[in-house]
Amino acid sequence: MALLLAFLPTLLVTLALTLVEAWRSRGAPGSQHPDWSLNLQIWAVDVAIALLILPMVQGWSGGALLDGARMPFWLGFAVFLLAMDLGEYAFHWAQHRIPVLWAMHSLHHSDPDMAALTTQRHFWGDQLLKKVSIWSAALVLIRPTGAIYAAYGIASLWNIFTHSNLRVNFGRWSWIINAPALHRRHHSRLPEHYGSNFAGLFPIFDVLFGTYRRPDGFPPTGLAKRPRNLAQVLIWPFIWNRVPPAVPAPE
Repeated sequence: MALLLAFLPTLLVTLALTLVEAWRSRGAPGSQHPDWSLNLQIWAVDVAIALLILPMVQGWSGGALLDGARMPFWLGFAVFLLAMDLGEYAFHWAQHRIPVLWAMHSLHHSDPDMAALTTQRHFWGDQLLKKVSIWSAALVLIRPTGAIYAAYGIASLWNIFTHSNLRVNFGRWSWIINAPALHRRHHSRLPEHYGSNFAGLFPIFDVLFGTYRRPDGFPPTGLAKRPRNLAQVLIWPFIWNRVPPAVPAPE
């Protein structure tokens, strides 16, 4: 029951943003999200994997360089948040460079109309790989307390906003924190936008590693091929082209 309750904030924020999206786009051509039902099914699979399979996957359980319990809460939270976000950046970058990872990640990019519900549109194996890679790496750096974990979960809700179909653009300040316009450029199906803006929460990592591009409008999203049913979702890496999209030369 406690684990199920942990998903409640995500559910409520997604519902709220979906209602705002529907209100903002009411009556507009193409305002109906074509994959909303499939996205809910994908989300249900991800939750089931998180509850039933993920606990059986062995991540890092040894010591850590830092102990969150011996640090002020704000400092421990900041260290854990930045470590996790850097890991998410690195994993996301690899997903666009390594064919087998792209075969999995392309499910996320295949949504023809990126919206709040796209946030949970991930291949079920992603979270298993993250537990033994970037999540474990963060735990090598710092052992978080329960309060730090909870605060990180709340901060992560921002990812739902960045995927939402809302025309929010921070313009010249878009390098400070992610927003729908910045992340939509990453999901753009226009070739000139490929290979940019991998950050989860903090685009400063894009700035540091040369992948930051200031958003320029709200381009169309999606891929040429997308799953039509849950059966295809479950075997998506085996039926999708494993070649990552071409990365444009630096601007």
